[in-house]
Amino acid sequence: MTLLHSLLHATNFSRPFLSTLVPSIGLAYTIQGLVAIPSIVAQTERFYDLSGSVTYISCTALSLYLPTIRARFAAAAAGSAKPAWPSVLAALAGNGGGLNWRQVALSAAVSFWATRLGTYLFSRISSDEGTDSRFDNIRGSPPKFLGAFFAQATWVTLCLMPVLAVNALPASLFSTLPAAIGITDILGALLFVGGFSFEVAADRQKNKWVQDKKTKKHNEEFLTRGLWSKSRHPNYFGEVTLWSGIATLAGGVLVSNVGQMGMGLAGGPLGVAAALAMAGVSPAFVSLLLFKVSGIPLSEGKYDKRYGYRKDYQEWKKNTPMFFPKF
Repeated sequence: MTLLHSLLHATNFSRPFLSTLVPSIGLAYTIQGLVAIPSIVAQTERFYDLSGSVTYISCTALSLYLPTIRARFAAAAAGSAKPAWPSVLAALAGNGGGLNWRQVALSAAVSFWATRLGTYLFSRISSDEGTDSRFDNIRGSPPKFLGAFFAQATWVTLCLMPVLAVNALPASLFSTLPAAIGITDILGALLFVGGFSFEVAADRQKNKWVQDKKTKKHNEEFLTRGLWSKSRHPNYFGEVTLWSGIATLAGGVLVSNVGQMGMGLAGGPLGVAAALAMAGVSPAFVSLLLFKVSGIPLSEGKYDKRYGYRKDYQEWKKNTPMFFPKF
């Protein structure tokens, strides 16, 4: 019995939903654990953020294709013809193909975001000689450094939960889900596109500002132009908004009869509440991290310490909203 066969057998739960969801979550911790080992030995965080993006994409892909992998292994064991791999193009065209177009759209959105953010952060840390100030006090402590990687696995799991949940729904149920675009589909797509565009624009403006400073095109100590004049943390606003879009689109599926049946819920108020919680945990957790843990508190604390005595900094902070942009 091969290792893959053993893993498929060990995670073959009575509910198909869990048979996809649990291995996808397990993959996040496996990847982070494997990346943590050489990182701890070398005491480097160079690949930390990049590994997070790889984990997002890998877990999304597994959740999308694991049911087919199981079916093909079962067919091979029974000596019957293997089912075809799902067709992404057929799903987007509304012709089934083993996938629903919403599964493909959500998976593509997350993968696109993760690829963009991962390459951006890897490029940034590479230009900073492979160091990140967040790790100054933990890279020399193996337990703390390992904890950072497992914390990242938890971040991936909770942010990705709406997508994993939708992808884990049995394909047979999607035939009863209306293929027509609904209000949650439209609202979710608009929030994701708007948030993603806002985050990308903010990151590009800051990156250009940093590069211009290095080439002595300006001598500004902190960025107060562009979107950074509308919000002190426009990139974080975009981040929360795009995950709200993911949650909205996924939530529309999870609260439906298809979602309730696929997750093994009984429906009714409790079932809907559970589905909304599974979708809403993503933007809620992102907001918690950014507002209370590693985002805004670290950034504001660092800049307050450096420039808090300056009147121009005080004026910018007084007149510029912390989060929601003011146009």
